[in-house]
Amino acid sequence: MPELSHGDDAVNALRSAVMRLSRRLKHQRVDESLSPTEMSVLGTLARCGRATPGELARKEHVQPPSMTRIVAMLEAKGLVRLEPHPDDRRQKVVTQTEQAEAMLEESRRKRNAWLAELASGLDDDEWAKVRAAAPVLEKLAQL
Repeated sequence: MPELSHGDDAVNALRSAVMRLSRRLKHQRVDESLSPTEMSVLGTLARCGRATPGELARKEHVQPPSMTRIVAMLEAKGLVRLEPHPDDRRQKVVTQTEQAEAMLEESRRKRNAWLAELASGLDDDEWAKVRAAAPVLEKLAQL
């Protein structure tokens, strides 16, 4: 395990805060019938576009057979379509449906409203720090 060069306390505080905030955001769901993993797959499709189940498995850090089951559940709920791969007949490509797009938009709206309400208690200096930290947190999320 690498040594923490920027301070154990800061890393611990960051991890703890991000995990607590993430847990609270997950409770602001529009569709309770979807698991957090299913929502995450839909979010990945929204960000990255169509993908094979294998590509989704890599991006979501799950095993391919698990992703196959997740995709089948999402397809049964009308949230994704499986289409033939343009270059490989053995593969399928997963695409989100308009129903999924609308649900994700409503979910984003609800979570943004909740977070805006929560953050309304911040002062101007704290808001400036949040704005400055957002790109750094996004970079960490992508690493």
